[in-house]
Amino acid sequence: MISVTAALEQIFALVTPLPTEMVPLRMAAGRVLSQSVAARRDQPPFAASAMDGYAIRKADLHAGASLRVIGESAAGRGFGGRVTAGTAVRILTGAPLPDGADFVVIQEDVTRSESNILLGPDIAAGSNIRPAGNDFRRGDSVAAPRRLSPSDIALLAAMNIAEVPVTRKPVIAIIATGDELVQPGETPGPDQIIASNSYGLHALCTALGAAPRLLPIARDDMAALDLVFDLASGADLVLTIGGASVGDHDLVAQAVQARGHDLAFHKVALRPGKPLMAGRIDEALLLGLPGNPVSAMVCGTVFLGPVILTMLGLPAQPAPRLCGPLAETLPPNGPREHYLRATRTEAGLRACGKQDSALLSVLAQADCLIVQPPHDPGRPAGAMVEYIAL
Repeated sequence: MISVTAALEQIFALVTPLPTEMVPLRMAAGRVLSQSVAARRDQPPFAASAMDGYAIRKADLHAGASLRVIGESAAGRGFGGRVTAGTAVRILTGAPLPDGADFVVIQEDVTRSESNILLGPDIAAGSNIRPAGNDFRRGDSVAAPRRLSPSDIALLAAMNIAEVPVTRKPVIAIIATGDELVQPGETPGPDQIIASNSYGLHALCTALGAAPRLLPIARDDMAALDLVFDLASGADLVLTIGGASVGDHDLVAQAVQARGHDLAFHKVALRPGKPLMAGRIDEALLLGLPGNPVSAMVCGTVFLGPVILTMLGLPAQPAPRLCGPLAETLPPNGPREHYLRATRTEAGLRACGKQDSALLSVLAQADCLIVQPPHDPGRPAGAMVEYIAL
């Protein structure tokens, strides 16, 4: 067995960079920017008012001064004339500052009488002007790689960028294996169960920005596995579920090797999830997850998630770990890194009472995984531990 860290390093080494594609800005949220892009204009493109008020010359800024209003500047309809001595222009928030003006006095600090304003005794400090290019300048860039958030989309729109270069979504062929499996909605036989793992992992892939494909369930024979591997042609990642252990019917490794490929590794020192494999198959990366439901989903978080993000062009790194206090005592751990289903409470992190790798109901209640190192002697309540948010 190899460590989780060593397994991730070997998987990252197998990742092949994906090409760039251009997508409309409205479809770019959540995608990974693959090339830096530059602003095509200044923002704001002109000096603009930050408040509703009156644009004047600072030289006329005297308590009790009377100024003649000669026009109005509104957003999208600027004033075409010039502010001169003794004059003012009514201005609204976001409107262009008229030529000649270098101060905006807010409307609360003046008294308006027909076409004149009288400046009050206590003018608020500050010019209330947003300089041209105050937000960004033409040529300023949004650096890649970057997963684009809604705020990023708004920024790119303001930069006048209608299409953005993003990494193509990795196509992931998901293959559940086992004679015991039937699809949700079907009627299982007396010795069968529902194929739940593939659906949970499909959801995980989608959430991370991949394009998953659910392939037919592969039965426990070499011909069936060979056929479904053929159906996976064109995928960037082939994800198998089950058949990765050493039982008489665990044939995935044999099927991969029969196609002329070697595995990078075939066991990892973690629980749940020891029977995990990685390598390449045809032109794709291969990741083989265990069949126990919780094991598959935990390995999806620990291995599959980081692999997808790396394929998208983000830095190759493990799932982010946070630190928090234990709400209760954590017992000693054995030789494998343990990922305990847990919940975050006001008292701290509380490991779920049942950690059986077949209990999806417990995983669904958990909102994090406590990461307990190998041979950990145990921790008292209040001790700080690492965890991965779910």
